Amino acid sequence: MIFLKLFWEFFKVGLFAVGGGLATLPFLYEIAAKTGWFDASSIIDMIAVSESTPGPIGVNMATYTGFKIQGILGGITATAGLVLPSIIVCVIVRMFLQKFKESKNVQSIFGGLRPASMALVTSAGLGVVTSCLVFPKLILQGNFADGLHIKGIIFAFILFFLMRKFKKHPVLYIALSAAAGIIIGF
Repeated sequence: MIFLKLFWEFFKVGLFAVGGGLATLPFLYEIAAKTGWFDASSIIDMIAVSESTPGPIGVNMATYTGFKIQGILGGITATAGLVLPSIIVCVIVRMFLQKFKESKNVQSIFGGLRPASMALVTSAGLGVVTSCLVFPKLILQGNFADGLHIKGIIFAFILFFLMRKFKKHPVLYIALSAAAGIIIGF
């Protein structure tokens, strides 16, 4: 029964998370709250592992989650649940797009998906910031200094500066971040 539930939860994520791997984060927070399989801090670990390993972030996070819950078979089940909607939708869209590819309505639909996708990615980014760098509950309680992860914020700005100035491959910055996390203990 757990495999069916795992498949179903990630099938819904795959069906509605438009915009890439980080767009799955709001859905993962919902799964965490609803099932208790993991907590919000585990999602940060999922992001770190998913960003550090080859492959699409969403698929990596589904595999990581499934593996954490039910081992190898759980990882396969969650991953299958996540990718199956995309396969189904791609096959259906391919069949209809050939017929209606010049239609203004079809072009309008795709135009409407862009802002929805951007909203999901923005929500995911804000979720990561509030989980890693800023703790709004502490700030609202008047503990402004405790509500900010100063080392993390400084490191984020340094990384941003380095990425803008040197334009190296993102894997270099991911590896640098992982090393800093281990050495400094973020």
